[in-house]
Amino acid sequence: MKPDGTWKPNLHLPMTTTYLNRSGPPHSTRARFSSPHWAPGALLILLMCLPTLAQAAEHEGEKLDKIADVLTWIVLVLVPIIGVVVFLAIHIIPEKIAEKKQHPQAGAIQCLCLLSLVFGGVLWPLAWLWAFTKPMFYKLAYGTDKVAHGHDETAQPPPDKDEAEELQRLRGRVTELETKLAGKSAAAEGKA
Repeated sequence: MKPDGTWKPNLHLPMTTTYLNRSGPPHSTRARFSSPHWAPGALLILLMCLPTLAQAAEHEGEKLDKIADVLTWIVLVLVPIIGVVVFLAIHIIPEKIAEKKQHPQAGAIQCLCLLSLVFGGVLWPLAWLWAFTKPMFYKLAYGTDKVAHGHDETAQPPPDKDEAEELQRLRGRVTELETKLAGKSAAAEGKA
């Protein structure tokens, strides 16, 4: 503090609004605890510690027993049924994803989902990841990385008359080429 009674902030301290907004020297520790800013918190804690009037239930007697019986049946019957249905519904999600994406290994993913049910869901994350991945080198081996699944698979319709005629013509051409090839190979053997 200067002799004229004004206070200037210490230059070694960070220049924050806390130090700049004060008109006098910093408050002492005793002054901080005497301020009323902690009073609402202390009052709230005090009110929480006071004992309150407790009431066991709004209902009494037979009505309370009936409510307890209904809640017991709900907990013992409905909750397990709903839990099993949700568990099964979650475990078929990877299979549905594989079918939607026309995954070529959808049958194996379905098998893994069933195994996951048996093992309590431990294999389910693996089935989930497998459904979202493309198999390596499958396209090289089979020419495609998608296979149609589901009820869309139908038997091929019988060929119509034009296709049957073309098929007969192609078979005749193949037979003709085979006989020419056989003749050339016989001539080559005769020269040798």
